[in-house]
Amino acid sequence: MGELAKGLNTALARVGMAEAQEIERLTGGATMESWRFISGGEPHVLRRAPSLEFMNDRPFGHDVEAAVIRAAHAAGVRAPEVILELDPRDGIGSGFVMRALPGTADPKVILQFDEADALLREAAQDLARIHSLTRDDVPAAVPVMDYRAAIADLRAQFEEAGGDRPIIALGLKWMEDNCPEPCEPVLNHGDYRLGNLLAEEGHLTGVLDWELAHFGDRHEDLAFGCMAVWRFARYDRPALGLGSLEAYFAAYEAESGCKVDPARFRYWLIHRTVWWALGCLRMAKFWREGSDRMLERVVISRRTSEQELDLLMLLEENAPEEERAPEVQALTPYDDLGEAREGELAEAVSEWLETIKPLMTGHDRFQLAVARNALGIIARKDLYLPQIMEDEKMTKAILEGGGDVGFPGLLGTLRQMVFEKVSVDSPKYPALAAARKKWTGEN
Repeated sequence: MGELAKGLNTALARVGMAEAQEIERLTGGATMESWRFISGGEPHVLRRAPSLEFMNDRPFGHDVEAAVIRAAHAAGVRAPEVILELDPRDGIGSGFVMRALPGTADPKVILQFDEADALLREAAQDLARIHSLTRDDVPAAVPVMDYRAAIADLRAQFEEAGGDRPIIALGLKWMEDNCPEPCEPVLNHGDYRLGNLLAEEGHLTGVLDWELAHFGDRHEDLAFGCMAVWRFARYDRPALGLGSLEAYFAAYEAESGCKVDPARFRYWLIHRTVWWALGCLRMAKFWREGSDRMLERVVISRRTSEQELDLLMLLEENAPEEERAPEVQALTPYDDLGEAREGELAEAVSEWLETIKPLMTGHDRFQLAVARNALGIIARKDLYLPQIMEDEKMTKAILEGGGDVGFPGLLGTLRQMVFEKVSVDSPKYPALAAARKKWTGEN
């Protein structure tokens, strides 16, 4: 904390701001760190990379991200006001300082607001304003997506990660076969979803995390926030977890003047589900290589199975009716006999960690919750010993065109595999309950 405070104060002095006080690490953030502090009596947020090496494979640096945020703010988007960018001489990495906005980004809190319809409408309007920005409004370093190149990049990531997940292979093959023709590109936020939106009393107050901004199909941005994973507890509300797709599209169309194409929307829903599945897998790679040894990385890597479940539920819409009959069998735990198993040891440590939770504050309290989640995965795997998801032979056949969701018996096999895996990795994942009801008839 001492080194961070020293470097931050150096940066603040460069623009005539008072020294930082009450510096506190904010929870969450799958990639970047966020630190809240007070300067001159006003709240601010420092956003920075956990290490300089972590920025090596990024399409652009924090200076470009800050410029995009400034452009959005000027265009009337509820984006933060950027105050300054870090300098290498500050000695605390890469990042920038923003004026803090009111509201919460916690999806659990936001999804309890009574004014979900108003919030959904405002989110659609802000997204349309983002899409109104042109290439002249932002730095030239902001990339333009080539759809086919993006698929090829995902396939390369898949092969680097072992290339042995049949459901992801199904998604990649479907994308290759159904990639839409390019359309006039617009500025995409790239990560527009609950968790990156601030809200207060049912109204939108901020749009955060612009590191994935790029020019591409507007339907990509529209679809991303509608993925099952970003609806959190409201799986039943397909638009950002806040409402219906019809209401979301209507508000967007009214603000943008552009009609939403359902077919393009579905393509990008599948594309970004594959993208995030591979993003989760890469978290383990970052941890193993040492570029980021935070506990969240290895735990997020186990969320790959959530995306495989969501992906299969999307793809099975193309399967023949006879392949969609309920086939999944519920898991049966092993009997508890003899000495404690490894999973029971993990469960015991988790229970002890819960006893020291009152002693933890801030990010340490968040880390404790992540640690208990990791131990829970170990305990459940030991209890159920699910079928392994990896199958290199099946995956290769799918990618070479030898199988799809219509191939006899394939859908049922993959359903059972992913059902077991998500039951271990994320038993409270809302989409798992929907899959259980759909595939087994059980509630």
